Amino acid sequence: MTAPDPETWTYFEDAWHPGNVRMMGPRTHGSWLGSTVFDGARAFEGMTPDLDLHLARVNRSATALGLLPKVDVARWDELVSEGLARFPHDAELYIRPMYWAELGFAGGVRFDPDSTNWCLSIYHAPMPLPSGVRATLSPFRRPSIEVAPVDAKAGCLYPNGARALMEAQARGFGNCLMRDGLGNIAEFANANAFLARDGVVYTPVPNGTFLAGITRARVVSLLRAAGVTVVEKTLSYEDFLQADELFTAGNFAKVAPVVGLDDVRYEPGPMFRLARQLYWDFAHGRGR
Repeated sequence: MTAPDPETWTYFEDAWHPGNVRMMGPRTHGSWLGSTVFDGARAFEGMTPDLDLHLARVNRSATALGLLPKVDVARWDELVSEGLARFPHDAELYIRPMYWAELGFAGGVRFDPDSTNWCLSIYHAPMPLPSGVRATLSPFRRPSIEVAPVDAKAGCLYPNGARALMEAQARGFGNCLMRDGLGNIAEFANANAFLARDGVVYTPVPNGTFLAGITRARVVSLLRAAGVTVVEKTLSYEDFLQADELFTAGNFAKVAPVVGLDDVRYEPGPMFRLARQLYWDFAHGRGR
């Protein structure tokens, strides 16, 4: 157990604990063989948009990986309410339910689903300002369902995105587009990708190589309800280079502009501004 930290509260083994609680040992399957899933919801400005969808998805992710989803959505929701009460009402927080396997069978690689453990961690995470990021094309690619559990929000998928971001940052960029195995754009390394051209918004069609996020789906539905044509289709790197504007959708920053892609520069445009405003209106109960 670490020293108390009021910035973080974690529910584990029937109690709330302050700080970055030590929960896994060197033989915990999840700590060394990657049998972890999680989800991330947001609290900001007193709102928790789509919290129920995030709580349901962590249970689906557990099932997809072969873990046992031991906490039903209603119980997750109760615990989130308890945790949020430990912070100021308008705090900017990350809400992370998580499952992992404790035990492996003989040989270690195959885990025992009955050993599934879980926690809920809530901590301060300021919302990034929508100042824009410059991106590049990553040499690394997203896997398909045949080679990785892309149907789950699994921890083992994230080192691939991390190495893509580190490679991009070494070249002076803040983010990067990642392709699938066929060379089509899947997403940015840490968020779903959108482009706008001639008043139409485009986003890569879900094809089993990336997690089509909850915030992505919400942005698509809000734009369509506002009368914007949103097309989900196979997109190339060249499609993004030829766009009028680019933006991202993801839980951490919600809707954020991209101001450059390699040598091409963009301004935060009207579709980005509309998508962000629609999302904030939805989060505050002013939109659909």
